[in-house]
Amino acid sequence: MNYFIMVLVMLTSVQAAADVTHDKTYPSCDVQAQRSVKGETGGSVTDPLEAYIFLRVNILQADISTARKARRLTEVQADVLWRRAGEVRSDAAQFVKQQGFLSAAERASYDRELDKLAGKLCNRIKNISETTQLPPA
Repeated sequence: MNYFIMVLVMLTSVQAAADVTHDKTYPSCDVQAQRSVKGETGGSVTDPLEAYIFLRVNILQADISTARKARRLTEVQADVLWRRAGEVRSDAAQFVKQQGFLSAAERASYDRELDKLAGKLCNRIKNISETTQLPPA
């Protein structure tokens, strides 16, 4: 019986230590999947690449909100990430307004910025998860 409990505790610890980047709770942590999302045009969004950036920002901001509610981010950390993601959205919208479209080079630049923000979010989540593990039995 003690052996069974010890194995159960070890499995729980391994699961808790699993890489959060594949956690479905935070989709922005899966950068490959994020880079393959397809934004939908409509309303004021007419450019497909702008729609893509807007969708990525929406997903990232939703994850920031989720992490804040779960107390994995402080209010200040969440505000900084949220604001920067919003700046990416407004910068992309400004480019489309000026040029009529978002170029592939601009998309790549915004992708790098969003990847960096997602990395900061996911590293923070991962670090919190690692520090809140139960000690081994």
